[in-house]
This record gives sequence, C-alpha cells and structure tokens, in this order.
Amino acid sequence: MGFVEFDDVCKTYDGLANVVDHLHLAVGEGEFLSLLGPSGSGKTTTLMMLAGFERPTAGHIRLRGESIERLPPYKRNFGMVFQNYALFPHMTVGENLAFPLSVRGVGKADAGARVKRALDMVRLPGFDARLPGQLSGGQQQRVAVARALVFEPQLILMDEPLGALDKQLREEMQLELRGLHERLGITMVYVTHDQSEALTMSDRIAVFHQGRIQQVADPQTIYERPANLFVASFIGESNRLAAQLLEAHADGRCAVRVADGTVLRGTTAAAGDRSGQAVLAVRPERIAVAAAAGGSEDNELAGTVEETIFLGGHLRVRLKCAAGEIVASVPIQAAAAVPGAGCRAVASFPAASTVIFPA
Repeated sequence: MGFVEFDDVCKTYDGLANVVDHLHLAVGEGEFLSLLGPSGSGKTTTLMMLAGFERPTAGHIRLRGESIERLPPYKRNFGMVFQNYALFPHMTVGENLAFPLSVRGVGKADAGARVKRALDMVRLPGFDARLPGQLSGGQQQRVAVARALVFEPQLILMDEPLGALDKQLREEMQLELRGLHERLGITMVYVTHDQSEALTMSDRIAVFHQGRIQQVADPQTIYERPANLFVASFIGESNRLAAQLLEAHADGRCAVRVADGTVLRGTTAAAGDRSGQAVLAVRPERIAVAAAAGGSEDNELAGTVEETIFLGGHLRVRLKCAAGEIVASVPIQAAAAVPGAGCRAVASFPAASTVIFPA
C-alpha cells in the first residue's frame, strides 16, 4: 500500500474519451515522484484530481488507505506550487506566506515564527517585507515554494513550477528543490514535460502518454531500459533502426538483423524465441566512432561520416550507414580519433546498451 494510491482511476470530460485511462499508481511516503509526458498526456489532470480540483469519473484515490476523491481541496492538507507562482501582488512576502496560516486559524505569534522558518528553508531570510514585484523570477518561485511549505502539509504538489524561468535559473532551482526535498523528507508529486528536469530531480518517474502510464521506474532505469518505443523516444535522444528479430531468450538477450544484413545483439523485455519485425534503439553517447573496426565484441556498423559538430564537451557525429542513419555523441577527449566528413568510419556500441523492441 502506498502513501497515495490511484486505483483504476479514469477521467473523461465528454463521456467518450478518457483523458486519464485506468490509472494505477502508488506514491511512497517521502518520495519525489515526477509525472512526465507531452502536452495532453493526462499528467496535469492526474495532479488536479489528487489536489481535489477535479473529481475522477471512475476509480478511487486513497491517502493512507482512505478514499479522498470526495474530500474538498482545503481539507486535504496539501501544498500547491503553480507555474505562474500565484502570489498576491499587493501583499508582502511575509503576508503571502502568512495567508494560508490565517485561514487555518494559526495565531500571529506562531505564524510569524513559521513564516521565518519557511523563508529560511528556501534561503530567503529577511525578505518578508518585500513585495513580489520587487523580486526576481527565481526569488518569486522560492516564495511560492515557501508558501506551500509554511503550513506543514503532508504532501506538496507542483505543476510545471519552473517553466517560466530561463535555462540557467531553472537548472539551479532544480537542484535547490531536490536539496529541499532531501532535507525535509516530505512527499512531492511534480508535473513536468521536461525530460532532463525529471531525470535530475526524481526518485521515480511515471511516463504518461495518451492518458496511460507507459513506465514507472527510477531515472536510470527509465533512461537505460525504456519499456517501449515511446519511452525510448521521449526520454532523451535515441537512434532507431528497423530490424528483423532473429531470436529472443528468456533472460532478455536477443539478436536482430538490420537492413544491410549485419547481425546485432541487444536486450529486450520480450521473452521466448520468436521472429518478427523489430526496432533497435541505442543512445548517441553509447556509440564510439573510429576509422576502422575495433575487433571487440561490441555491435559494429560501417558507414560514411556525413558531418561533425563541435559542441564544447562532446562532438556530435552523423554517419550514414546502409542500415540507416546513426548519430553519435563522442566525448571531446576521443574526438581526435573520429574521421572527418566524407570519410569511412565504424560506429560501435555495446550489446548491453542496445535495446530491441517489437516494431
């Protein structure tokens, strides 16, 4: 039993199509869980149902084993952080933070101590007298987080809270939120469409597509062992080649033949010997590029270098092979071994980093 459980939850607005379709999901107490997916995948609707702003069409949402789908939002004791911060512009920072305490009947002396403690948590001590308009975007976001924490909720819900920040500040805030979660140990459910954000911050990630969860796992498993082609394509960059499945064993090992006849090996979630159309997927950073075959047990594909692009810490190499196009991300310290554009080259990649999916 999870701290929060979605038990066969459905949500439809028109009675025809489910925006959230038979959702089963458990959130552990103290966990940082990200709901990740493209626009319209159902992740925000799932968060709104948990917050109480939407009611499920079917199924149950449980908190500590008790159904809460009919419980109004103000009785759930959840903190909420929105993308647009939703701070009162005419109130000072201190008054913004004190507001959720006042509606809960907390006395002024206790409220003042809680406001100070919440500002210390987000590293904004002494900012209580400022107005939101006098703060930077990152500072306003911290105030929004502090307001969600100030009444000591049992759960924090965040809906794209860093979407309005620039890239550098967004990355800094990701680390700050992750550090805050580790210090406080509070349960957080976080909605985002940013893959790198989810990978950076989460204990686990639930990947949504068309109202259904495609995979729930820790970030490394999601990235290295995607459950299907959608997850492999949506999370990070992935090379994909059409192939013919030759064999698949119970332990996950398998072999495929690509268009030029080369046999490549990898792993798959499908068990048992069978044949059929398949797709091979491998991450660009798992591919090494050299002028000749290395003679190792790695998978190898020969081709012609189409272009090389210097990107600071790595070299992006695009090869045209008979089996299809391959893009490699070569560490800059190995860039000297990469042939120039128009030259023949060999792309090699470990079988352990090669994932095979049914087409």
